[in-house]
Amino acid sequence: MIRMLSLLLLLGLVALPLPSRAATTCSASMSDIVFGDVNPFGTHVDVQATLNYSCSSSGILGLGLLGARARLCFSIGIGTQGTALDPRRMASGANGLLFNLYKTSARNTIWGTRSDSYGAVETTMDVPVTLGSGSANGSLTVYGRVPASQISLVPGNYASAFSGSHTQLAYRYNEGLLNLTTTPASCASGGSGGGTGTFAFNAQASVSKRCVPNFAVQNIDFGTQGLLTSAIDTTATISPQCTNTTPYQIGLDNGLYASGNMRRMRSGANRHVTYELYRDTGRNQRWGNTQNVDTVTATGSGSAQNVTIYGRVAPQATPTAGSYSDTVTVTITY
Repeated sequence: MIRMLSLLLLLGLVALPLPSRAATTCSASMSDIVFGDVNPFGTHVDVQATLNYSCSSSGILGLGLLGARARLCFSIGIGTQGTALDPRRMASGANGLLFNLYKTSARNTIWGTRSDSYGAVETTMDVPVTLGSGSANGSLTVYGRVPASQISLVPGNYASAFSGSHTQLAYRYNEGLLNLTTTPASCASGGSGGGTGTFAFNAQASVSKRCVPNFAVQNIDFGTQGLLTSAIDTTATISPQCTNTTPYQIGLDNGLYASGNMRRMRSGANRHVTYELYRDTGRNQRWGNTQNVDTVTATGSGSAQNVTIYGRVAPQATPTAGSYSDTVTVTITY
């Protein structure tokens, strides 16, 4: 009886099923690249996003000694609004905004694909399997930049979608004893298996209407004069810089020493010389500060735009000699 029982037990042990091969799968997801409000007259805008990935294995009977070693490659293409990787492009209607995505925080190595010269980003992962299944997670940082000096940008909301063929995860893996198995040398071939996936995300930015607050203003200089018996004319230039297609108005206040709507320069002896500022070369249209009435209107191009102020000191009683001045405030409304 004892011999028969031992034989039956041995036969039963031999009849146990062999461990099945694992099924290893990998996937990835990525947060959006959000640049926020981009100032066309400011410096570059840097942001970053996170690409999360994970691999899981199941079907191996083990106690932590079995598992998979994987190599993963992450490709990012041009996006739906682009025509090239350098630079990539977002769009707002027919208008474009240039940006790019990089592998490093120095933003000097473009993140590309496995099929171009810029190249994808590779990483490796060990997936230990305990009690029949196991998983591992990791993350990568994607570095984005909108370069400076895009002064012709038109205000609007810009975007480009990265999905389908514009993103790709490719991976290969080997399964077995982790201390014996090797990581595949390629994401496209070799190993005991592999697969592909995507990690869709959007790139987004906005451009607001704005004008540069510190624009160039030339002083109005009537020079040194004797008797004020004839008109003295001069000009000066102001150079506002507003976003492309943005309508704006330029207003001039009455200065510090006006009497009603009569502009005046004052000397240290509290004497005055009246003068006026105009919008036209004939000096018929007074330049004031009431929108849509006596201001100068223009439309921004992104570049500084020279606007002429026409000044005149009309004939008047000549005050005592001295240095006369006034301060006029220029207001840009958009």
